[in-house]
Amino acid sequence: MPKRFEIVHKRVLNSEMSQISVYAPWIAEKAKPGQFIILRSNENAERIPLTISSHDNGLITVIFQKAGAGTMDLDQLNEGDCLADMAGPLGKPTPVEGYGRVAVLGGGLGCAIALPVARGLHQAGNQVDLIAGFRNKDRIILQEEMKAACTDLHTCTDDGSYGFHGFVTNKLEDLIKSGVKFNQVFAIGPMPMMKFATLTAKKYNIPCMISMCPLMIDGTGMCGCCRVTVDGEIKFACVDGPDFDGYKVDFDEAIARNRTYKAFEDKKREEHICRLTGEVRK
Repeated sequence: MPKRFEIVHKRVLNSEMSQISVYAPWIAEKAKPGQFIILRSNENAERIPLTISSHDNGLITVIFQKAGAGTMDLDQLNEGDCLADMAGPLGKPTPVEGYGRVAVLGGGLGCAIALPVARGLHQAGNQVDLIAGFRNKDRIILQEEMKAACTDLHTCTDDGSYGFHGFVTNKLEDLIKSGVKFNQVFAIGPMPMMKFATLTAKKYNIPCMISMCPLMIDGTGMCGCCRVTVDGEIKFACVDGPDFDGYKVDFDEAIARNRTYKAFEDKKREEHICRLTGEVRK
């Protein structure tokens, strides 16, 4: 039997993203679409919130992008290594029943979060158009898993190197103009992508739910890092979300807060590259 928080499987999805399955049966048996966990790769590492991509056979599977110091530390671990700790499932599950036809938009790493939401909606009997966007063909991940989780998969690339040439919002509008009637849009990905997905849905009077991914530390609402303004009120993504009505979210404020530690993370990436190459950067 695997050890507590042991990485049982690891899969490199592309040059920036990896997938790990961790032994945590007490979390796996309770997890639902849209919920997340918070983990630490070692006792001195920062806490990382990650959406649960799938959960079965006692394993929690998550996907992460090597975007900062914490995720670069996590990527150093391999099969057989154990995480320091993990808490979850956290957050409110995404409501999945009774919509009819829905569009689920995922952008980049957001596709890993959109996947369990699309799967949950599809299993609940909804007709699901999953619109997955990537920068180019080399960044595409999870195609087979996404095909199995929806009614129709529409893959988009910014540069046109694969699938639809354009952003996920362009494809959404393309489908709407072709006569498809969506009763609900779900948008999951970078803040600017979710902002413009909301604006596109609002243009056609379609409700739009978004999954917030702000700074987060404790996952209990105590630290206040994940606060977002929704309909003029302060909410905490970890306990009030992560899903919110996109029409009511102050995206500009959330985008500015998410950039707080960008300079720190950029510096950490440079230092990380130095250790790999042995070069000294100034």
